[in-house]
Amino acid sequence: MTEFQPRRAARVLLVDGAERVLLFHGVDPGRPEHRYWFTPGGGLAPDEPAVAGAVRELAEETGLVRPAVDLGKPVFRETTEFPFDGVWYRQQQEFFLLRVASWVVDTAGFDEIEKDSIIDHRWWSIAELERTKERYYPDELTTVLRRVLGKD
Repeated sequence: MTEFQPRRAARVLLVDGAERVLLFHGVDPGRPEHRYWFTPGGGLAPDEPAVAGAVRELAEETGLVRPAVDLGKPVFRETTEFPFDGVWYRQQQEFFLLRVASWVVDTAGFDEIEKDSIIDHRWWSIAELERTKERYYPDELTTVLRRVLGKD
């Protein structure tokens, strides 16, 4: 039986004026063949409110600074289990929606783990995500985007 490390996280569905979502392209250092796309965000400190963590992670990973009120309430929650760098996590995560007209991503705030595991970023349309053979998380991303963008 796998022993899971519990973790809480906050993630951001950052959507531009063309209704594309920003995703990072990552690689698991413990499994270099495992590549995937994922939303900005990350782990929370023990007592950190999810929205505060989302604001902090957004600033660190994209350079975009916005107040918590701009993110509002979570639009999606899930519990996911995954390995990363040899550790199995059971992560409870909340997703927030933030719309911007456009944004030039600034990754200068990446920490060492992010520098070692994030290899690219790009903006994806729902249609591109539905067509791609590449792996992205969460698995329900297109369904969530359709719902929160009023496209369903």
